[in-house]
Amino acid sequence: MAVIKENVIIPLNRQLFIPKEGKLKVEDIIVEGDEHVRIFEKGDDIIVKNDDCCRSIKVTIRTKD
Repeated sequence: MAVIKENVIIPLNRQLFIPKEGKLKVEDIIVEGDEHVRIFEKGDDIIVKNDDCCRSIKVTIRTKD
């Protein structure tokens, strides 16, 4: 597994944009650290959104092998 972002804090109701490079897809992304995220594609980016109602979250984003 390759680490894309490590120990990133996503503020309340905010998004983290990951550029799609090569053949990267939503199915290839693993988000560790919190279950309150939504992952989706939009344009040339994969978006990881903080879907928690009350707090910022800390996540590590990896790719599957």
